[in-house]
Amino acid sequence: MQSLPSWLIGRVAARGRGLVAEALAEQGVKMLHHAVLAAVSELGPIAQADLGRRLAIDPKDLVGILNDLQADGFTVREPDPRDRRKNAVTVTPDGQDLLERCAAVAETANAQLLAPLAPAEARRLMALLTRLHEA
Repeated sequence: MQSLPSWLIGRVAARGRGLVAEALAEQGVKMLHHAVLAAVSELGPIAQADLGRRLAIDPKDLVGILNDLQADGFTVREPDPRDRRKNAVTVTPDGQDLLERCAAVAETANAQLLAPLAPAEARRLMALLTRLHEA
């Protein structure tokens, strides 16, 4: 089993997710909330329905996540200027500050994941993983 690339990649991915989730939790953020906030920052303002489709998140689940993010002051939902029947989601300045803190702790967590490798090995691993991902 441990000689299967799929098993090894899965185990390493699980460890990496765990390290990042732990780092984000120290900032008071869950992984999925961070993913939504990051996507809104990158794509926003974005219609709530479009955001759900882009992230492949069930609309009911997305509503709960957006409710949490808005209650914490990290996002706002306002009528979409292109279609008033839809809500557009935007990141607030507090949300942007949170994303910057999360980026720093996630970078540290990823460095911890790659720490057993020499810098050149880490770069090579990233290049190989990128090739596999893009294939």
